[in-house]
Amino acid sequence: MSAVQTLERNSELEAGILARAKAAGLEAIAEKVFAEERLSIEDGRALYATPHLHVLGELANWVREKHHGDRTYFNVNQHINYTNYCNKFCKFCSFDRLPGQEGGYQFSPEEAATKIREHLEDPVTEVHMVGGVWPKIPYQYYLDLLRAVKAAKPSIHIKAFTMVELDQIQKVAGKPMSEVLADLVEAGLGSCPGGGAEVFAARIHEEGYKLKINGDEWLDIARQVHNAGLRSNCTMLHGHVETVDEKLDHLNKLRLLQDETGGFQTYIPLSFHPENNEWGELSPGPTALDELREIAVARLMLDNIDHIKSYWILMELAIAQTSLSFGADDVDGTVVEERIYHDAGATTPQETARADTAPNFLSIGVLRVSELRGLRWVCTLRTLSRSFRTSRLSRGYPPRICRPSWPTSRPLRSAWARSCRARPWRWRTNS
Repeated sequence: MSAVQTLERNSELEAGILARAKAAGLEAIAEKVFAEERLSIEDGRALYATPHLHVLGELANWVREKHHGDRTYFNVNQHINYTNYCNKFCKFCSFDRLPGQEGGYQFSPEEAATKIREHLEDPVTEVHMVGGVWPKIPYQYYLDLLRAVKAAKPSIHIKAFTMVELDQIQKVAGKPMSEVLADLVEAGLGSCPGGGAEVFAARIHEEGYKLKINGDEWLDIARQVHNAGLRSNCTMLHGHVETVDEKLDHLNKLRLLQDETGGFQTYIPLSFHPENNEWGELSPGPTALDELREIAVARLMLDNIDHIKSYWILMELAIAQTSLSFGADDVDGTVVEERIYHDAGATTPQETARADTAPNFLSIGVLRVSELRGLRWVCTLRTLSRSFRTSRLSRGYPPRICRPSWPTSRPLRSAWARSCRARPWRWRTNS
């Protein structure tokens, strides 16, 4: 396709989206999106309020494809939750235990290294290490943990320690954070995950996790991490007791820090799971539609964060598949032995092999991997809809999308038809 043809096609696409946005009352927002202007908090309220989810998804997908074209990212990774001892007693958490309590554990550095060696035959490029916050763990343990994992597989990228964990590590170290980060990097730390942020709002912090660092403290530690030359992810826990304005305030604070440091690589909306925790009586958790909306709103509001991740371990694979047409460009990775969200009732597999990860997304025709180069996978909505009838998906979708037939809505047909284009596979070692 020539440059002129591409320009004409893009103009036609924008005109079509703009017409549908106008009909949905989102014309002004669509014009801002096409002009690459930052959306306001008021715009965000409109995105959360609109019933026209397919238009919201189209706008988010336009931004996603402008940034990444047809590329979607994943890696071959492994999770190690090194301890579940924790003294923060967060009301949404199903993972924490106290020493002596049934199910409580703390891996030694050598036990963590053994878990790495168990998968040496797999092409694992990254290990994601997070755990509870326990003040009796000495500073040297964290350094030994990093060194043991790195010694087991020197090529592995270590993404470890949330801002909440780093706060505790600094306390036991008795050093400035800059020195602590230098020690951790020397021991093998490569980047930091984005968990522990939950929602920055003071009301929710007081109600649900008041023993944990607050939003301003989380942001300050993230700032220091970025200033030390490390990149991190960022997150928001949604689907519990938060309000729309509290979510928008959270997203705005993330993009303001990103303006300052440029250190956030990926944003991940984390779905609340209600099983086995105190907040389970207050909220059943987000529906499939809620999860798709969070992905799309994030892609539109976070104009300066490159990647939006659909963390499949928290949602059904079919939702993760669909989210690739709602703004997400990252599906995390293969994951081995994730514990935190499975303790909270996640029903997704504990892991998926590289050979299985690709077909899960190839089944709707959105990806093409190197082993299948040259083949195009074509989907029909009939195939996709059958997956919509599983588990939590049917809670969030109207009946016509839950049965194996094309939707009657013309914009929905167009949106999913566009998702059938094959997308090349790309690798990233520190997603």
